[in-house]
Amino acid sequence: MAGTPQLETGGGEYTQDGTTDLCGNPVIRSNRGGWKACSFVLVYEVFERMAHYGIASNLVLYLTRELHQGTVRSANNVTNWAGTSLITPVLGAYIADAHLGRYRTFMAASVIYLLGMCLLTMAVSLPSLKPPACGTGTADPSCERKASSLQLGVFFLALYTLAVGTGGTKPNISTIGADQFDKHEPRERRQKLSFFNWWMFSIFLGTLFANTVLVYIQDKIGWTVGYALPTIGLAVSIAVFTAGTPLYRHKPTSPESSLTKMAGVIVNAVRKCRVTAPADPRDLHELDPDQYDRKKSSPLPHTPNFSVLSKAAVRTGAGSTSRWSLSTVTQVEETKQMLKMLPVLFITFVPSAMLAQINTLFVKQGTTLERRVGDFDIPPASLQGFVTVSMLVSVVLYDRLFVPCMRRLTKNPRGISLLQRMGAGLVLHIAIMVIASATERRRLAVARENGVLDSRGTMVPLSIFVLLPQFVLMGVADAFLEVAKIEFFYDQAPEGMKSLGTSYAMTSLGVGNFLSSFLLSTVSRVTRRRGGGHGGWIQNNLNASRLDLYYAFFAVLNCANLLVFFAVCRMYVYNADIADGSKEKQGRPGMVKEPIV
Repeated sequence: MAGTPQLETGGGEYTQDGTTDLCGNPVIRSNRGGWKACSFVLVYEVFERMAHYGIASNLVLYLTRELHQGTVRSANNVTNWAGTSLITPVLGAYIADAHLGRYRTFMAASVIYLLGMCLLTMAVSLPSLKPPACGTGTADPSCERKASSLQLGVFFLALYTLAVGTGGTKPNISTIGADQFDKHEPRERRQKLSFFNWWMFSIFLGTLFANTVLVYIQDKIGWTVGYALPTIGLAVSIAVFTAGTPLYRHKPTSPESSLTKMAGVIVNAVRKCRVTAPADPRDLHELDPDQYDRKKSSPLPHTPNFSVLSKAAVRTGAGSTSRWSLSTVTQVEETKQMLKMLPVLFITFVPSAMLAQINTLFVKQGTTLERRVGDFDIPPASLQGFVTVSMLVSVVLYDRLFVPCMRRLTKNPRGISLLQRMGAGLVLHIAIMVIASATERRRLAVARENGVLDSRGTMVPLSIFVLLPQFVLMGVADAFLEVAKIEFFYDQAPEGMKSLGTSYAMTSLGVGNFLSSFLLSTVSRVTRRRGGGHGGWIQNNLNASRLDLYYAFFAVLNCANLLVFFAVCRMYVYNADIADGSKEKQGRPGMVKEPIV
């Protein structure tokens, strides 16, 4: 597969990574893929992220202002929905890898996504689908009239339809983009190293528009227009992506799903746990090289780590070669590569829970502060735009200045390793929560000095820009942690499981949101119980809450998580990139030892 390139009669060079057109025909490198194809993918992501964050950024305020939900309930509804939206990509990756392929799965899920957006726009537009207005100057000043079951049902049906659609789009769109670069061609291999930086750049460019323009429209003009525009943006993004179809390269589907192959290996290893493995790994079961050549893939060499799994490839006297009786060495090694990433995945749950605060408690804090600048009222959710701006600046500086400088020092094509980049992001998360705790302590002190601790809805005479440092640093942390996380799970996943690897990154964010809901509910319940049923750290009146202690708890949790991360880094061994001759091959066969962060 990686030998001398084949040529078309017209002299064009075929790709060497097994990519095809939609009909399964080999593709010529100059006709498809590369940055010309990726440009459609990146433009799609700008518009789609604008649509997604046009809903997510201000959702907690819609739930409290329009559906009359309290602080804990509204925040948990946001994080539970976000968590579901980020867990469903595991199912989407399974369907893409085993059945429909990435492109077809993406297109089908996009239709579901768009239908959900249309239903959501209807839910916020029709008066019969939301309770009457409440608050000062209305017939319900205390907001005691809650949304009915029908109103909540329609609204959350729309939200969770979006979650289903996202399950098919998110694990596949970034993978489709990365598939446009052939790792066997030196120039495209270098371009691929920058793809994920520009991928995150496009995400946050769309997010910036949502966090500034769309949240202002929702706050000042109305929810109908504010939700209709993201719906139109999603429709545009799908149209843009579809227009690039003639330029895309496609990876063929696997004859069996990634999860099925992994399950077969684990079942076989358990069944043969008492079988003695051969001293020579060449005696383990493997297909002939010709079979891999026909599938335009490569076998993986045996490695000694996770030796218990290698027993799945031990031949026994039964002679059966079914997937539940005997696995190949390549299937075993693919399973090892996916399982060894799990400790890294678990490490990312805590910082993902920190990210959930941006759309929930950070925004709720902003509603209590002075937001007027001259004649202009700043929407609380618009501070998320500073996360975006700092992220955009950090990604560009990282890619154009930091990487070339570190590349000369470390001889690593990425400048520093992916886990080192993630480690820098974890350190920044500790700083963020320390700063957030100190800022909240100052906000409460000002509220106490002005006698508004017990006054719900009364503004604290302190500028909303006091929250700016925690938003800006969150963007810088994303430039390190989130970009490295996506690239790490894609890069370290075997070729036939790239979509599943990408879904790990989405799963990280999803579990992080569920973890945020769990921590918020648990801390609220425990601290309220210790207060005799009154008070607690998180109340509907934030001026009477103790978010400073809650954020300090997060800082301690991040410190403990960082220590575990250091231990994981000491043990983690990278997959050796056989196609990349610049990476030093050392340590275990087919592996590269991770430097200590």
